[in-house]
Amino acid sequence: MDQTRKREQSIYIVLAYRFLVLLVLYTLCRLGFYLSNLSLFNHISFSELLYIFLGGIKFDIVALLYLNLLFIVLQAIPFPFRYRIGYQKFCKWLFIITNSLGFLANFVDFAYYKYTLKRTTASVFSQFSNEQNKFKLAVDFLIDFWFLLILLMAFIWLFIKLFQLVHLQKAPKFTWKVYLAHTLALVLIAGLAVIGMRGGWRHSTRPITMSNAGDFVASPGDMSLVLNTPFTIMKTLKSSNLKPVNYFNQQTLDSLYNPIHQPENKAPFKKLNVVFLIIESLGKEHIGGLNKDLLNGTYKGYTPFIDSLVAQSFTSSHTYANGRKSIDALPSIISGIPSIREPFVLSTYSGNKTTSIAKLLGDEGYETAFFHGAPNGSMGFSAYTNLAGIKNYYGKSEYNNDADFDGIWGIWDEPFMQYMAKTINTFKQPFFSAFFSVSSHHPFKVPEKYIGKFPKGSLPIQEPVGYTDMAIKKFFATAAKMPWYKNTLFVLVADHATVSYLPEYQTTPGYFSIPILFYYPGGDLKGKTDKLIQQTDIMPTVLNYLNYNKPYFAFGFDALSNKNNNFVVNNNDGSFSFYQGDYLLQNNGLKSTALFNLKTDRLTQKNLIDKEPVIQANMEKYLKAFIQQYNTRMIKNQLTVSK
Repeated sequence: MDQTRKREQSIYIVLAYRFLVLLVLYTLCRLGFYLSNLSLFNHISFSELLYIFLGGIKFDIVALLYLNLLFIVLQAIPFPFRYRIGYQKFCKWLFIITNSLGFLANFVDFAYYKYTLKRTTASVFSQFSNEQNKFKLAVDFLIDFWFLLILLMAFIWLFIKLFQLVHLQKAPKFTWKVYLAHTLALVLIAGLAVIGMRGGWRHSTRPITMSNAGDFVASPGDMSLVLNTPFTIMKTLKSSNLKPVNYFNQQTLDSLYNPIHQPENKAPFKKLNVVFLIIESLGKEHIGGLNKDLLNGTYKGYTPFIDSLVAQSFTSSHTYANGRKSIDALPSIISGIPSIREPFVLSTYSGNKTTSIAKLLGDEGYETAFFHGAPNGSMGFSAYTNLAGIKNYYGKSEYNNDADFDGIWGIWDEPFMQYMAKTINTFKQPFFSAFFSVSSHHPFKVPEKYIGKFPKGSLPIQEPVGYTDMAIKKFFATAAKMPWYKNTLFVLVADHATVSYLPEYQTTPGYFSIPILFYYPGGDLKGKTDKLIQQTDIMPTVLNYLNYNKPYFAFGFDALSNKNNNFVVNNNDGSFSFYQGDYLLQNNGLKSTALFNLKTDRLTQKNLIDKEPVIQANMEKYLKAFIQQYNTRMIKNQLTVSK
């Protein structure tokens, strides 16, 4: 009893104590996030890490104030009923449940971050809203990361124990002086809360956003370590609108960069069939044929068939995804529209009028189809492909044989690709078809009959990558016997890269490096270039190869063109990575923060910011041109060629 009385404090001291406990626990969450993703942050020195952790407190305060605003109000209102046992019991469980959800959000990114390279945002709710097996996905996630669940439960237990360590004093006698004092305390708490949620007290301080994390890091890629997941979710609940910029007049802008492509080749239009093979999580790291210099030339990779395609295809030594999510990939590949800040299909601009390679070829008489073995509606692909002008959709429902269902994502790649080949064989030529695989996806399983048949490698994904490579091989073996095969241009591309093992791929360029192969068995489209190629370049490259003779819109470039003013851009958490020539420029949307020479410095990533002023200024000029075209055209709904 005496010990309990010793721990009894005024309601304001108890409130301050509990908030301080949350700040300590969020710092522990940040430490857990750092240790769970150590390979991605091992370049940070101890002094830099300390500064990041101190900066992170600012974002933790904001998140905790938002999460606990109701609790704070309920504790601070100047009325005696707040001392009642039932009232405090309600407040206790409100506090515990609300903050446990915050801890859960942080813990999810212990495991999820290495796949997306960004803290989870509110788009995750829309991203998985169409999945029919959300519960199964959640269960599989918990099974794979069971140790995190146990750690989270222990963490919440510690949180509750710390909550109970200090007790509330009995209610004071409420005289007018006490009412006045408690009212003034409420005003003070409200003022401090507003300052905390804005991230500062000056009248000129704008409400703190994710980009403010750049103040505490040397590289934009480290901003996620400053942030916390509840903050990023709450700050993205309302989609952010792009802002108009006017760096150049229209004539100068179009001379630097113009996403309207004009036909240049006067040769007749070649009505080749076009087939896109979009492979889930196929980072370039896994392909031996694109990494012959690794491990002193001994690296074999996990895709022997794709290796054989490399030798017969046109590709580049520098091929990149425009995003890190499947939902980013389809607009980039099929419509030539990259995602900036948030997935295009989830943004406020998703209703803009757009075109696509499927729509343009459909207008030329092509039959168009999309194949995805997942349950129809998964990832919102059926909605997107409909808007992209793809007439026929073939999913798990059309396949109509659950015996080949993997139990999680969809039909195994091997049988579904055979189904695709046979279905395509019924199409009238010419046709456009796109396929999106499912098997090389977490939780990284293979069919029971193939267990032990493929190398497991250093990463869990590499065994199912071997399985999907075999499925692709069998698809080509079947297709090669069909009459349309020799008249077909195939494009093999990944939707995004994923977790990395080799140090060469644990860099910013490595995180976005994927294969992009153009394979035409009936022609001589072969060779390897050093030219930069990205997903948004696929649409203009294919259309120009076919001698498409009308103007069209796409943010990418023709990879086969002799022009050298092309660039690659990707954006994660609002920060740009801009590749041009041999250099990578990183920019947080306001200023450039890093410059790397990718040709001479592949691994150590020595920051050359302000040390190559001519190169830096030229790259900034083209990046500004891209941003102005992108923002203006999104805002004004100008994503097509006006007639």
